Amino acid sequence: MKTAFVTDSGTGETIEQLRQDGIYSVPLQVSYDHQNFNDSLDITIDEVYEKMREGKMLNTSLPSLGKIEELFTQLKEEGYERIFAVPICRGLSGTIDAMEMIAQQLGLVFEYVDCYVTAVVQGYLIRLAKRMMEQGMSVEETKEACAQVIHTTDTVLLPDDLQHLKRGGRLTPLAATLGGLLKIKPILAINEHTKGKIDVAGKVRTMSKAMDTVIERMKQAGVDSSYSITVAHADDAVQAEVYRKKIEDALEGVRVHVIKLVSVVGVHTGRGCQALQYFKPFDQQ
Repeated sequence: MKTAFVTDSGTGETIEQLRQDGIYSVPLQVSYDHQNFNDSLDITIDEVYEKMREGKMLNTSLPSLGKIEELFTQLKEEGYERIFAVPICRGLSGTIDAMEMIAQQLGLVFEYVDCYVTAVVQGYLIRLAKRMMEQGMSVEETKEACAQVIHTTDTVLLPDDLQHLKRGGRLTPLAATLGGLLKIKPILAINEHTKGKIDVAGKVRTMSKAMDTVIERMKQAGVDSSYSITVAHADDAVQAEVYRKKIEDALEGVRVHVIKLVSVVGVHTGRGCQALQYFKPFDQQ
């Protein structure tokens, strides 16, 4: 059965970048001033953070149904019979359900993996799925391999701007006010255990203490040099370098990649957020 591998812009990669690896992608949407923009097509990560610096209140939503239908129709016309998708997780977006609905309407078999997050691990998993199925693995074996990676995955967010979370409806006004008065830095986690929803994992007083707390979390999880580790910053590269050095100094032999936080997360956390994502690649297990 001819299979197309599909993801979305939650990976932080453009449609062109993914196509070089034989993977199809649809853009999530970023909106402000009553206008919708296709993430990574009509608006870049840098432009998103520029709008945030200007004080714009941005929001995000799943890819337009028209974009999904356009891609899936094209794939069907090219002879594909099955879609294997690793989109942004169901806990953050309705993308999986939208893709499944349109695939069924077009008579395409739809298989997916809920990665319980987005960003780097999402991009890794869609590539892993493609590689395994091209090597002759079944859908079930491929999903099990992805599940093994997901079991080792954790994503921790250290937002710097509680007022932004309040304006975006992710935090109550009272909690934001108290947090600001007490100078509380929440530690937010999203992973398989939180079912892809953002949960509070701790509260400290400073960004430095928050970073130290996350490093202890990594140690308890047994993170070592075999893991893929990424620090993603929301328009604060200086603090990201501080975070990277802290991690590399604390965990012998590890190497940390530093990138910009994907638009669809940074829009909700606000500028200054430092995100950490780690997982153990399948070939290291």
